[in-house]
Amino acid sequence: MRIVRYAVGNKAEYGICHGEVVQSLAGHPYGRLKTKDSFHKLSELRLLPPCLPSKIVALGLNYRSHAEEVKIPTPPEPLIFLKPSTSVIGPENKIICPESSHQVDYEGELAVVIRTRTRRVSREEALKYILGYTCFNDVTARDLQQKDKQWTRAKGFDTFAPLGPWIETEIDPNHLRLETYLNGELKQQTTTDNLIFPVPELVSFISHIMTLLPGDVIATGTTSGIGPMLPGDTVEVKIEKIGTLRNYVALPRP
Repeated sequence: MRIVRYAVGNKAEYGICHGEVVQSLAGHPYGRLKTKDSFHKLSELRLLPPCLPSKIVALGLNYRSHAEEVKIPTPPEPLIFLKPSTSVIGPENKIICPESSHQVDYEGELAVVIRTRTRRVSREEALKYILGYTCFNDVTARDLQQKDKQWTRAKGFDTFAPLGPWIETEIDPNHLRLETYLNGELKQQTTTDNLIFPVPELVSFISHIMTLLPGDVIATGTTSGIGPMLPGDTVEVKIEKIGTLRNYVALPRP
């Protein structure tokens, strides 16, 4: 099942995507789903970020190839950091390059969307607390990351968390092919089998540190092939069985 969030006039609604048709939901998707007798053509909708996380818990160095690429040893346990909720944008939205950075990089990732309040759960129970999965781009001001020696500023700018296009609820997070394209050229390619710390372990580990709330996002880390984007570029994160998250790179408005 694909859960979408979209704009209807000045309101945002959730719905279930049935091919090219979206059936509206009454309320949010985190409890029992209640559908309405209201339908829209997918092609006529403006998709929004599929969830509104209170926080994004992101993973650093969760693929060995990426750790080797940046010449940092793989961590003995998950290396987490936070991206603010204000950094979230949806599909087809613009990634704005900040004036303070001269190198803004893409990082294609699988994102986990939490279904219910999650605290101190075991790895064996973790999947019960997941609503589904979506595509994520952990946009990073690489020069500021290297300058600051920590990651908050470099990864926290507005528009630095593209998310979407929808939440896929009925897939196994293992064995998924992930690709990132810049202007149609393949830049990153891996499968989620190569995650150092797989999804159940991440949910359990994080939930023993902080309570995860419905709609919170865990970004599971990127593989090798990271690189810069420039204004005018188009970046796409494609994940098997989910879809494509497409965004455009731009300069700030004058």
